[in-house]
Amino acid sequence: MMAGDGGREDAGGGPVLHIPVLLDQVLAALAPRPGDTIVDGTFGAGGYTRAILGAGATVIAVDRDPHAIRDGRALEAASGGRLRLVQGAFSELDVHVGAPVDGVVLDIGVSSMQLDQAERGFSFRYDGPLDMRMAQTGPTAADVVNSVKAGDLTRIFGILGEERHAGRIARMIDKRRTARPFERTLDLANAIEALVGRHPKDRIHPATRVFQALRIFVNDELGELARALSSAERALRPGGRLVVVTFHSLEDRIVKRFIADRSGTTGGSRHLPEVREEAPTFAQAGKAVAASDAEADRNPRARSAKLRAAVRTEAPARREDHSIFGFPRLPDVRSTGEGR
Repeated sequence: MMAGDGGREDAGGGPVLHIPVLLDQVLAALAPRPGDTIVDGTFGAGGYTRAILGAGATVIAVDRDPHAIRDGRALEAASGGRLRLVQGAFSELDVHVGAPVDGVVLDIGVSSMQLDQAERGFSFRYDGPLDMRMAQTGPTAADVVNSVKAGDLTRIFGILGEERHAGRIARMIDKRRTARPFERTLDLANAIEALVGRHPKDRIHPATRVFQALRIFVNDELGELARALSSAERALRPGGRLVVVTFHSLEDRIVKRFIADRSGTTGGSRHLPEVREEAPTFAQAGKAVAASDAEADRNPRARSAKLRAAVRTEAPARREDHSIFGFPRLPDVRSTGEGR
């Protein structure tokens, strides 16, 4: 789903740097030591992996983006056998690692490498195909834009992008695509800008939230994150540490609810008290951590970052139950057409 270099951008435009976000805090929460095996479930440009290797630990790094795996081979070769790269979804990291591990770190979102590559279609900084697929398989963003009903597009843009003009934009897309389908990033971005306008003082481009929503939807990022948390629960040994860095309120809410549910800190409703008596599988490790003002000044993408951590108990992993997340009702991405 995602890439662990910490170079994040919720917007579809603007310059991007490969700077690991909250690196010191991630290392403090993971506490890697020589002999430990840590899973970097979102390898990306390898920012966290390099730091973990520097602490003497062994790393199993997972990324579903074949480009990230290709670009990481030199680091793997230079690691002296302490780095193993795995191309695959981090929602299946327990399958990838096999034996129990000492730590799992996840850095959620799109990587700066992906945004920098025009042919990937993640950003409207460059003109490129409207793609956005991290794993390079399945329906593209163009498939979604050109085939999903206007009402469903409204929900996607409104819920995943928190776009206040979601209905207007969806209706414009529905009208325009019948004459000429959307195939390029700049075509869609320019059409949105022409519709809603742009004030000179606007901090972000008017297409930013729509691009964010499309990316999250195309890659099923919320579902992947929910599955990854349960996968980490199965993969971690007792005492193992789970560390997650998010950049979006929807992602952080998933992590917060998972840790609360698994640590037994979820309060029951006064109308329907909590009756489940399963043993906690995690102990919450402190409160959420945000970037310092100094880091946010150095790296604007760190401003929205939030780190949450938990420590695995000896209780057996629970059955996956996504009802705890309260996911919004959205169309199935797999029904939007064949990948191009």
